[in-house]
This record gives sequence, structure tokens and C-alpha cells, in this order.
Amino acid sequence: MKDPRYEKMAANLIDYSVKLKKGENLFIDVFGSDNLLARELIKKAYQVGGHPYVRVNDSKLSALLYKEVTEEQLVIMNESELAFMQKMDAYLGIRESDNIYESSIIPPSKGALISKILKPTFDERVKHTRWCVMRYPNSSMAQLSGMPTDVFEDFYFDVCNLDYAKMSVAMDNLVKLMESTDKVRLTAKGTDLTFSIKGQKAIKCDGEFNIPDGEVFVGPVKNSFNGKISYNTPSVSEGLTYENIVFEFENGKIINASANYLERINKKLNIDEGARYIGEFAIGVNPFITKPMKDTLFDEKIAGSIHLTPGQCYDESSNGNDSAIHWDLVLIQTPEYGGGEIYFDDILIRKDGLFVIDQLLCLNPENLK
Repeated sequence: MKDPRYEKMAANLIDYSVKLKKGENLFIDVFGSDNLLARELIKKAYQVGGHPYVRVNDSKLSALLYKEVTEEQLVIMNESELAFMQKMDAYLGIRESDNIYESSIIPPSKGALISKILKPTFDERVKHTRWCVMRYPNSSMAQLSGMPTDVFEDFYFDVCNLDYAKMSVAMDNLVKLMESTDKVRLTAKGTDLTFSIKGQKAIKCDGEFNIPDGEVFVGPVKNSFNGKISYNTPSVSEGLTYENIVFEFENGKIINASANYLERINKKLNIDEGARYIGEFAIGVNPFITKPMKDTLFDEKIAGSIHLTPGQCYDESSNGNDSAIHWDLVLIQTPEYGGGEIYFDDILIRKDGLFVIDQLLCLNPENLK
């Protein structure tokens, strides 16, 4: 039976997120099997006069391919994909996986090579198309969230079909405050970190680039980080679940990094010079996301969280950091996860996940649902 919520989501993605116009090319990149959302996107793209193109990816085949891939293969792949991407006006990526650990068979050295060689195609997509990336609900995703499949599907649509226009207006005050702030201090269990965002542009993520969405980010001053952060949210990367990640900073650089995979995390951070510097600082505000589910697109939007990202910065708020990685790592500061505070220029703006100053109360969960 047709679920009208997919039709609504497709309309939001085409009209609001990528704003597809008549005659424009749209790349629908499906990871997993053909699904209801992809079908609705094709229909909606044609309705507005666009030209949809579809690719269906198989995670098992991709993992086998990349396990022993050569640099020569990757160069040819990049040439082909880059030429295709340069003809696209918009991009929608639908991520679905029955097993998030499929890519664990890819050696770290291959993962680094893949990131390096395919980076021009990634940059073309991010910098020169109107893009949005989302997850697709399935039983595997429901299992990661700790919910029955039907309950998870309802949660998924609550999150993804949120009134993003309302959230966008509520974010304006945080944007203004971040752009007038110099010093940021983060505190939590095992965390006391200071850095600067002075003079940097703050960007609100209100449903145009990710679904679900709900964050405001900035490219922090690259060499300003000093102190320590202990992330309390697991992160799946390269088929491994990293936990208990701790970074120590000195003048912007991660000088010590530890996690359950000590050797692997340091190899990841040694891929290039920029990987040990931060490209993004963001504050999560999605009211429907309250706990981690090992999915970055959801976890980085958790209400009461922040994420601090080693690697590549975004052009929209550039701090000059360049890297083959962009690794969003999340610290939740709600009481259930140990609490914590955010200070802007020594003024407390959020405590235990809730904003405490008048101009930001509109971003607390009860005011966004």
C-alpha cells in the first residue's frame, strides 16, 4: 500500500531542499535496493520539468570492489564520475544499509586512497550542486535505534517531515549570536575545551542539505583549540564502531587521540595534515532526536548535542582547513549523558542540553515540535 508520507517527503526534497527547476538535471543516488522514496522522487522530478538520473548501489559489491582496488582504477572512476557530476544541477543521496559493517573488509590504506582520489568528485557535488543526503528507513536501522520497525518508521517521518521552515526562523538568533562571538568553551565529563569562532560565518542547516536536519555550524579558527574533549557517542567509520574517543588539543592540533581502536584512529588522523585540525563546530537542535543510533546523519542533529569535526571545512564557513576526511563526532550534553555546558565569551548559553538565554529559548525542544 502506498504511504503518503513518502510522497510528502519527496515533495519537500524536490521543492524545498534542492529547489529543482524545469530543465535541470537531478542525480538520485540510491544506496541499497530500489525503494518507495526513490520512486516518488522520480515522479516529482518529472512533474516539475526536471530530468532525473538514477544509480542504485550495492554495499556488498562496493566493499568487495574497494577491498583490493588500485589507484589506477580509482583514477578512472573519478574521471567518469566527475564528468557526470559536472552535468548535474542537483543531487539527492538516499542511504540504506542492511549491515553498516559491510565496509569493514576494506583495509585502512585503501580507505585513505579512496578518500584522496575520489575527493574531486565529492567536492564537485558539495560545492557545485544543490544537494541533500538522507537515510532510508529499514529494519536494520530500526534495530540500531533500539525500536520495533513500525515504531521506528513513525519516528523517522516525525524527524524527517519536521516543519523545517519554522526551525529555520528559530535558528536566526543562534546564527547572529555565533557570528558575534569570539571565545567558545565546552565543558562535560572529561571535557574542558576552548576555541575561537571570531569573524566566522555561521550556517543554519534547516533541511536543505540533510534530512533529517537541525544544526547550526561554523568553521572555527583553525589554530585556536586548547584543552580536551571526550566524545560520548559511538561513531561508525570504515566498518568499525569507534567508542570512547578522546582528543587533546594544543594550538589547534590534535596532539593526542585515543579510542577503542587506538592504532586505527591515529592512522585515520594521519591521512594528511588537515585531519588533525577541526573543520566544523556545530550545535544540534532537532527536537525529535534524543539518543544516538550509530548513524551520523541522525546523531549529529541530537537536541542538546554538539559535534566537533576533524578534517575538511565547508566553503560556506571556511577556516582554511583541507583534508580528505570530514568526521562528525558527537558529544551529547543532556543529563542522561552526563550533562555539560556551552559558554560564549564566558556567558553560559546552554546547560545540560537546554538553552538558558532568552533569545535562544525558541530552539529548545518544546518550542520546535
